Amino acid sequence: MIQPNDEHNQALTQNVHPSDWKNPVAKGRYNLVVVGAGTAGLVTAAGAAGLGAKVALIEKHLMGGDCLNVGCVPSKALLSAAHIAHTLQKAASFGVRGGEAGRVDFASVMERMRRLRAGISRHDSAKRFSGLGVDVFFGDAKFVSPETVDVQGQILKFARAVVATGARAAAPPITGLTDTGYLTNESVFSLTTLPPRLGIIGAGPIGCEMAQAFRRLGADVTVLAKDPVVLPREDAAASQLLGEILKREGVALKLGIDLVSVNRSPEGKQIVWKTAQGTQETLTVDEILVAAGRAPNVEDMGLEAAGVRFDKHKGVEVDDHLRTTNKRIFAAGDVAGSFQFTHAADAMARIVIKNALFFGRDKLSGLVVPWATYTDPEVAHVGLSESEAERRGLDVSTHQVDMNTMDRAIVEGDTDGFARVIVDKKGFILGATIVARHAGEMIAPIVLAMTSKQKLSAVGATIFPYPTQTEVLKRVADAANRDRLTPTVKSLLARFLKWRR
Repeated sequence: MIQPNDEHNQALTQNVHPSDWKNPVAKGRYNLVVVGAGTAGLVTAAGAAGLGAKVALIEKHLMGGDCLNVGCVPSKALLSAAHIAHTLQKAASFGVRGGEAGRVDFASVMERMRRLRAGISRHDSAKRFSGLGVDVFFGDAKFVSPETVDVQGQILKFARAVVATGARAAAPPITGLTDTGYLTNESVFSLTTLPPRLGIIGAGPIGCEMAQAFRRLGADVTVLAKDPVVLPREDAAASQLLGEILKREGVALKLGIDLVSVNRSPEGKQIVWKTAQGTQETLTVDEILVAAGRAPNVEDMGLEAAGVRFDKHKGVEVDDHLRTTNKRIFAAGDVAGSFQFTHAADAMARIVIKNALFFGRDKLSGLVVPWATYTDPEVAHVGLSESEAERRGLDVSTHQVDMNTMDRAIVEGDTDGFARVIVDKKGFILGATIVARHAGEMIAPIVLAMTSKQKLSAVGATIFPYPTQTEVLKRVADAANRDRLTPTVKSLLARFLKWRR
């Protein structure tokens, strides 16, 4: 089911879709039937079963979903290897002579990824969830009425159900792309040899992460995208900086273009596009990785029979409580969310447990959802950007401190980046962007402050260990305090202190 068919992938498959698995016999009515065993489905099933609910979990492919099998886990293993390779390549600048240690064995890099993924898969295994009291079914799930779902010929009755079928990679409609062949996140981690020339369609998080990783592992990489910048959803300064870093590392960027066609030639796979000036250009590569969009998994599930409205592009329609148009059925994760992140799926699952089983009224709109792109440096964000705040007509102030002023960043050679926080006139945080080596970790104090409705001054009052890069947030809070010190206030304070002498 997943390639290559080595001992690690065999162990993975035996955990998340055992070849000898026998579906249980459904008995009685379930409190909850969960369709899909990705992050949202697994968290929902485990949480509900732990609270005493009778739960059935249905998966047609691999438990663990994208995150375990073709997403977060394998990509971060690949990125960690690429980071080590890059560190060895620049070791001389630290006075360390690496010699031959910087040579990359791509097959070993991928073998390590498969080994680690197989080990982690035990957490998402059929055996573990069965031990938690969940009835685990493998096969296609299809709703046959508003209260029943069919799986492999068995009819499961439910009081409540959850659609958590996730999403899949979607390829743009480029002439010749399908016939020529391409990779997605669902197949790129099956590679065992490094493509010497790699073309990546899409400049979002996946495209940027894979571009930097494959470049550091030795491939010639070109990123092609219709957007004029990389990471178009991010703060403009963050997008610009990451684009400069990718180019500095040797990634070619072809941005703001219109892709015309893809075809095969004796030299390789040819990608043809038009520039903004109307000229036509061609690139020849060995492999093409498509990282330009996702499509929700909503087809062939009988959602119509269940009375659940959905759109093949937007996914399952839910209200703010994650309930579908069938009051008995909820949806969570990528199939229903605008935030297509593993941590968002986890948070949505927790809302579903409360609302579906315990008359809860938790809201999706109440979540404070950060995200991070795991390039080097990482780009982490939460809330509004400065431009978004301006479009909403909000009266805000922005405070920024560059990483090249931080002691830890300087001594470790991680001076690219900044921390920027947007606050309202009362000092409450509306959003933040951090670009730094560990930005995904550093954003946490900001997320906590926003969730608990604390002002930026609360972050400034927090004591961080020295020296850490997270100290930059304290510096940002200090900058905000200085900006609030108007000439009038400063004059009054000076007069007071003179009186105190």
